[in-house]
Amino acid sequence: MAEIINGVQVPFLPIGGIEGLREKPFLPVQQGVPEKTFEEVLAEEIEGLKFSKHAQKRLESRNIHLTEEDLRSLSNAVQKAELKGAQEALVLLRNLAFVVSIKNHTVVTAIDGERLKENVFTNIDSAVIAE
Repeated sequence: MAEIINGVQVPFLPIGGIEGLREKPFLPVQQGVPEKTFEEVLAEEIEGLKFSKHAQKRLESRNIHLTEEDLRSLSNAVQKAELKGAQEALVLLRNLAFVVSIKNHTVVTAIDGERLKENVFTNIDSAVIAE
């Protein structure tokens, strides 16, 4: 005997039974948010540059605002470092420095001009000067 659960005809019954399954709500659809295809989401995740929570806090606390052009330059620098086989890189952009995990495409921390002086960067294997 087939059951209909959440609008889907199921030809078998789960081991735990079906009680409670019918009460589960559908996931809400976010209004005003354009839907993306799986390929678009995957491409963003693979190619997109992420910022760790630590880096986000540093950007906020140091009042660093990045433009779209800055993000593009930073992303290009990460791609160049990746092509050269880098794992952890220091990326210099204008008067800013970013330590980036190349394999994860994640900015680990951000340093502004004043804090660059007499700073020592460890656990990096490369440096890239972004354009």
